[in-house]
Amino acid sequence: MAAIYQVAYRRASSLICRFHSTYVRKMRYLNELKEDDSLCRQAQTSGGFYLFHNLSPFLQKVGKKYLVPQLSASEMKRILEKFKETEQWTEKSVLIGCSDEHVPHFALDLGALEKSDLEAGLKGAFTDLRKALFVVDGKDASLLASAQSLLRWHDSHQYCSKTGQPTQKNLAGSKRVCHASGITYYPQMSPVVITLVSDGSRCLLARQPSFPQGMYTALSGFCDVGESVEETVRREVAEEVGLEVESVWYTASQHWPFPSSCLMLACHALVGARQAEISMNSLELEEARWFGLEEIVEGLKREPRSSKQDDGSVLPWFPPKQAIAHQLICEWVKQQMSQPA
Repeated sequence: MAAIYQVAYRRASSLICRFHSTYVRKMRYLNELKEDDSLCRQAQTSGGFYLFHNLSPFLQKVGKKYLVPQLSASEMKRILEKFKETEQWTEKSVLIGCSDEHVPHFALDLGALEKSDLEAGLKGAFTDLRKALFVVDGKDASLLASAQSLLRWHDSHQYCSKTGQPTQKNLAGSKRVCHASGITYYPQMSPVVITLVSDGSRCLLARQPSFPQGMYTALSGFCDVGESVEETVRREVAEEVGLEVESVWYTASQHWPFPSSCLMLACHALVGARQAEISMNSLELEEARWFGLEEIVEGLKREPRSSKQDDGSVLPWFPPKQAIAHQLICEWVKQQMSQPA
């Protein structure tokens, strides 16, 4: 009887969704796949698979472009048969989205198989995600970031934190359950503020020792438990550069997979021009300084490989357009240029 009700519910939902927008229908469909293992298993037979190897996505270079190939279930089966793998590989995949036509997208990590053999058979390369995000187009970059974060979460949550017993994922990979304790675990993101500080006519950018030579970016830090976004901004700016923020405003957000699935909350912050002397925390930063409008505009035009000078010095350059820090800097430039002379 329960099965009959489920079928009736899906048919009714399908009928109702016909009157909704493409986006609403897609979200409803994805939710059904997350909640119904049998429906998800059926979707896997018509879905596309994005491959990873130890969390590095598979890319193919065509001319000067890097593409993210999507393999069908039949192609996956043919490839894995060469490695004498059973069809149990589908149980390890995770749902990461679907097309407007309801073709589901899955991600699968094949880290247990020989990397060089896979690359030879697939005619491509498994590429570090930090590089991949900046060579593929924006839509693919977002998909790869989400997929890697979900795969990483499953890899690090295989046991229950209360009982120590193994957890089991649902087919879509939207949760894991400890049957011994009844606890359900859901993938999570850590909130991080990224803040462009200004004194009205200049903006403050900084760098850490681990950054590529010449790269400066906005200040960032994890939210502490119990903090609001505004409180985190004020604390981080005080901790890192010794300045007291007068006002804060939120502008946008971005999922970022490093170091481990973060939600970047982008903000602008204003400090008093008379109290703008930087007192840098050298335990966190290598350098922090004020930049004027002209220097920022020139830095936005500059690419990393063109920043090195003949004398060995490196001119400042800023994060590429895929990073939300780039958006913050561009917003500041636009605001400065809109001010009356």
